[in-house]
Amino acid sequence: MSELLTTYCHGADIVEHVDALAALRIRVFRDFPYLYDGDIDYERDYLATYTASPRSLAFLVHDGDRLIGATTALPVVDEEAAFREPLQAAGVDTARVFYFGESLLVPEYRGRGLGHAFFDAREAWARQAGDFNIACFCAVQRPRDHPLRPHGYQPLDGFWRKRGYQRRDDISASYRWQDVDEPVETDKRLVFWLRHLADE
Repeated sequence: MSELLTTYCHGADIVEHVDALAALRIRVFRDFPYLYDGDIDYERDYLATYTASPRSLAFLVHDGDRLIGATTALPVVDEEAAFREPLQAAGVDTARVFYFGESLLVPEYRGRGLGHAFFDAREAWARQAGDFNIACFCAVQRPRDHPLRPHGYQPLDGFWRKRGYQRRDDISASYRWQDVDEPVETDKRLVFWLRHLADE
């Protein structure tokens, strides 16, 4: 396995990586718990939010020419309403919130510390990008008896708590996509996790 190359991209500089990011999202999110039956055109539209935001981040990890991991972030005020409005309704000052979009890593590269590297990169970028004091992300909720839940599956809640994030069951978003075992798109509930960036 060759040495991994990490790259930081912002705003319009992400454009040249959109198709590779879209393909990675479709591959990784097909697995539980997202079970996302992805579409390249939908992905391009979704990632346009990041290319349009001058303070966005795409932290990319390549093995040679192959994109094997990535994580994204941007001010929540630049995100879609589905992610802004639940925070506003809970009384959170969204002007000071940085939203962490996704962490994507193909299975054979997991367990090498890249999950921490993704959080380190996003938190460092959020701290210097402006007057932001909260970082947040969303996690999809699936029932424990979901038929596609793999045997022995462990959610990442413990990892996120060790990073200083607190689960906020009182703040959730509703987002639509088509699962791999569904004929049409359905609404999914995503719960927010928040961390004060001043906390170490």
